[in-house]
Amino acid sequence: MNIITQIKSAASIAIEALYGIQLAPEAILINATKPEFTGDYTVVLFSFVKQLKKSPEVLGEEIGRKLVDNQPDLFTGFNVIKGFLNLTVADFYWRTFLDENAGNPDFGRLPATGHKVMVEYSSPNTNKPLHLGHLRNNFLGYSITEILKAAGNEVFSSCVVNDRGIHICKSMIAWQLFADGATPESTHTKGDHFVGEYYIKFNDEYKRQVKTLVDDQKLEPELAEKQAPIMEATQKMLLDWEEGKPEVIALWKKMNEWVYAGFDVTYAAIGSHFDKIYYESNTYLLGKDLVETGLQKQVFYKKEDGSVWIDLTADGLDEKLVRRKDGTSVYITQDIGLAEQKQKEFNIDQSIYVVGDEQNYHFKVLKLICQHLGLPSADGIFHLSYGMVELPSGKMKSREGTVVDADELIADMITIARDKTEELGKVQDFASEALTALYQTIGLGALKFFLLRVDPKKKMMFNPHESIDFHGFTGPFIQYTHARIKSILRKVESKEASASALPQTPTPTAQPSKLLKQEKDLLVALEQFPATIQEAATEQDPSKIAIYIFGVAKLFSAFYADLSIINAETPEKMHFRTELAKLTGRVIKNGMQLLGIQVPEQM
Repeated sequence: MNIITQIKSAASIAIEALYGIQLAPEAILINATKPEFTGDYTVVLFSFVKQLKKSPEVLGEEIGRKLVDNQPDLFTGFNVIKGFLNLTVADFYWRTFLDENAGNPDFGRLPATGHKVMVEYSSPNTNKPLHLGHLRNNFLGYSITEILKAAGNEVFSSCVVNDRGIHICKSMIAWQLFADGATPESTHTKGDHFVGEYYIKFNDEYKRQVKTLVDDQKLEPELAEKQAPIMEATQKMLLDWEEGKPEVIALWKKMNEWVYAGFDVTYAAIGSHFDKIYYESNTYLLGKDLVETGLQKQVFYKKEDGSVWIDLTADGLDEKLVRRKDGTSVYITQDIGLAEQKQKEFNIDQSIYVVGDEQNYHFKVLKLICQHLGLPSADGIFHLSYGMVELPSGKMKSREGTVVDADELIADMITIARDKTEELGKVQDFASEALTALYQTIGLGALKFFLLRVDPKKKMMFNPHESIDFHGFTGPFIQYTHARIKSILRKVESKEASASALPQTPTPTAQPSKLLKQEKDLLVALEQFPATIQEAATEQDPSKIAIYIFGVAKLFSAFYADLSIINAETPEKMHFRTELAKLTGRVIKNGMQLLGIQVPEQM
């Protein structure tokens, strides 16, 4: 039970003892005391002034006195300012907290809830490599998976690979036209990059053909776009694929395998992995039976042309097509079927979709349709919507080859990490292999932290050089803080080993000294780690963890700048601060792992 929960419970008991009125602990609002006032936590009194029929000042004095008198091990003082009861928490509480948790490797993790969750993320297309937008998606998906696990849930990660459709056929047609039999192996090109190049070649040739039809044959642009030979060939290939034409299926499989091999390399580099991968080529027919079920239940209705719809106007939306007049499915139909399949396979209580905010409407419709159909998975559908990542140069367009490639960006980040680390001149003691690993840890850590430190709902601008700063709101600053803590602990261990070799003389047990502000500030922050994990899980927001861990790192830096550990005033102080450093290091490490970020032992 954390301190805020204990304060709420103690205040509830005190109010019942004083006034004979039962107030639920959760109805009592507790805030951190503002820096300009004395105290640690503040009880807001205004919400129950009317019920208790006393002024806030009188309530504060009476409740404060009751708390201090009844629980001296928890409270040592109080003051009342304009209706706010400021409580000072006893040093005994903070020392006990440190003693109980300094050696706990799982500090912060919450008890099992029995709740099952699936997080779907990444969802790449097999016509191009992953890019910067995919990275934000992957980092969010991985992080929220780990946060939900830490909050006590059983979590499964999944990926839907978009491996069929007109965009895949575009790469296939371009390869037939321009590759002359080339392969990733023959060109020494990563498979997803190789296929992506032909997607760009398709677009270049398509634009050239459209321009020719407009300029030479005077066709209207819309008609030219339909009659461009390369587009007609692509449309025919899509029909051939749907009919199962062997040579088309063989080419499709071959090119997809090239892409999968490339994806695997990128996923391994960034740490993404999935418990289940769904392929659209296997799932695109799902949901057809649910359309018939919906018609029988009168959830859907059929128009005169044979198309099937749902009317969501009563839900504040509009009418939505669920089956075309030719009997073919639309994307929403596939998603309904896959939602049902996921629930049957994993018996999940919640299904989280990590998808950009351009799909907000789609997921509102998906949830409503599933609810109207009465599917068990319906109420648990949650869209973790996030804003796009932009660059100083503007938006990215994959078909024009203007995206920021994920592999190239990762390589650039590692290079920047190397250059900036070497500028500090602290790498002389590292072996070559250790340096390579360190640069990768710093570069990837900087990238992940920069993309996760922002509320997912917000759009963001990415600047690689700004993300690697050893003094700012960055991953490398936190990594450096962790490395510094580990260095301090090694020195303490060495000093203790040397001291143990000397003759020992008994010393009287020292009384614990009063906690200094820097020590207490750090302890207060560390104690909030489990609550921060719960908040991040509830709000589906990894930025809560990023901001929290950055705050812990800053507090430790301030603590260490003012107070010595290895040369502390007394042995008791050295031991206390050593344990405080250990817990701080563990919280930083565990918190950064929730973001998918490693922290080095040495920098």
